[in-house]
Amino acid sequence: MHTDATLAWLLEERDPSVRFFALQQLLGREPDSPEVLAAQRAILAHGPVAAILAQQNADGSWGKPGAFYTDKYRGTVWQVLILAELGADPSDPRVRKAGEFLLDAAQDRASGGFSVHASVKLGGGRPSEVIPCLTGNVVWSLLRLGFAGDDRVARGIDWICTYQRFDDGEGEAPTGWPYDKFEICWGKHTCHMGVVKALKALAAIPEDQRSARCQETVRQGIAYLLAHHIYRKSHDLRRVAKPGWLHLGFPLMYQTDILEILGILRDLGCHDARMDDALAVVRGKRGADGTWTLDNTFNGKMRVDIEAKGLPSKWLTLKALRVLEPCA
Repeated sequence: MHTDATLAWLLEERDPSVRFFALQQLLGREPDSPEVLAAQRAILAHGPVAAILAQQNADGSWGKPGAFYTDKYRGTVWQVLILAELGADPSDPRVRKAGEFLLDAAQDRASGGFSVHASVKLGGGRPSEVIPCLTGNVVWSLLRLGFAGDDRVARGIDWICTYQRFDDGEGEAPTGWPYDKFEICWGKHTCHMGVVKALKALAAIPEDQRSARCQETVRQGIAYLLAHHIYRKSHDLRRVAKPGWLHLGFPLMYQTDILEILGILRDLGCHDARMDDALAVVRGKRGADGTWTLDNTFNGKMRVDIEAKGLPSKWLTLKALRVLEPCA
């Protein structure tokens, strides 16, 4: 249970993004409440979001427009992802322009997936370089940033429902486009990060707005993660599948950890005994002061540093409390 001191820390006005989400996720405030709207305005006025937007190019990109993905973690994809994570206001024209840039430059116009490079010949994203974690991340970001009713985002959702894999290394891996390139993404075993980011995107769609295909894809994704007890090898549950998943970070970019996965499952209304082990790990990471420490960071690689490694993290504390003690 969170203490009054921990809650007061998360609600400090000097960190408007954390305050914005804490008001809604821990205190149950409505999105149109005066406190939430004031926090949303403050997000654009000072802090990381304001600093990121101040570096935006006139066309909506950051840095070299063509390096929207490959300039890790300073290119446009990563800025849009961070803006979505930090609660940037979808009505801000700069946020809208950033989303439009990615839809124009990175989305494969034939399939709706998102690509590592733009296609000079065809326009949009290069079809041969569409990858699952990127598609999931961009679709999730655009849903968070006000593009939910956009037909292009609907096509990205359809790509996830059509091509995302949830197999577990049994039998023959699928062949043909898009599976024949990028062994790291489309090898014999489904890519864990691809599953997580795809499910994260679909979890951002209100349940009553998910198509039957979406619901089935969500079902498959949940089954996959539960078969792994969140972070273990499904074929030998005594072994950890990805040791790095036990070290919590923010933002995670294309990586993931047990806290993000548990948060996604919570958003999907999933409650299962196979989550208990991971929940216990998260609970055990809580410090005596009621906070969680930042284990991993991309500081020094991003345009704006967010929190400090080895110190109490407001973002991790907010996310952990939300997973462990959701408000009614």
